[in-house]
Amino acid sequence: MSAGTLPYKVEPHPVTGVYSGKLGTWLFLASEVMLFGGLLSAYVFLRVGAPEAGPAAWPTHEQTELSWKIGGINTLVLILSSVTMVMAWVALKMNDVAKGKMYLAVTAALAMTFIVVKLALEYHPKFKHHHVPSTNNFFALYFTLTGLHALHVLGGVVVILYFLLPGAGLWKTNPTYYTNRIECTGLYWHFVDLVWIFLFPILYLMN
Repeated sequence: MSAGTLPYKVEPHPVTGVYSGKLGTWLFLASEVMLFGGLLSAYVFLRVGAPEAGPAAWPTHEQTELSWKIGGINTLVLILSSVTMVMAWVALKMNDVAKGKMYLAVTAALAMTFIVVKLALEYHPKFKHHHVPSTNNFFALYFTLTGLHALHVLGGVVVILYFLLPGAGLWKTNPTYYTNRIECTGLYWHFVDLVWIFLFPILYLMN
């Protein structure tokens, strides 16, 4: 069976109540919850089990040199990107493809802003001050969690740019299907933002 004849690409499945792409996205996000959940659990166990003093002691907030202001700025950037992602989907539902593409472009720009801030204002100073993953358990988890999250942000940018540029032709042949693809992309994007909502207080405020 060809991809063009797959059922329930647009219409909801009678059993699940959602179209196939949306169901697949939810299943994928469930696996992502387990991935980040496991890493966050590792952070909690290592933090709780760390000695109060000595070389293996958990670093203080001053020692980590993490700026809550920079983290807060990136948090606002991602929250705003979630808003523009929703606005893109709403515009497409209202058959305003020009406005939908504009909001998609803004979302991609905000995402790249997040990555640039992360690399320039956080990662670069950390490596410059010799705070690397091998320094201690905190930095090992910090770079693992934030690095994996940044890769997810970058992956979202790739998908958004695809539907903004070469994939935009789908709007002319099947606008409902195109709108559904943007909705699935939005679900992924909101999950990425939600992960950061957990990472920000844990790493920047509660350490």
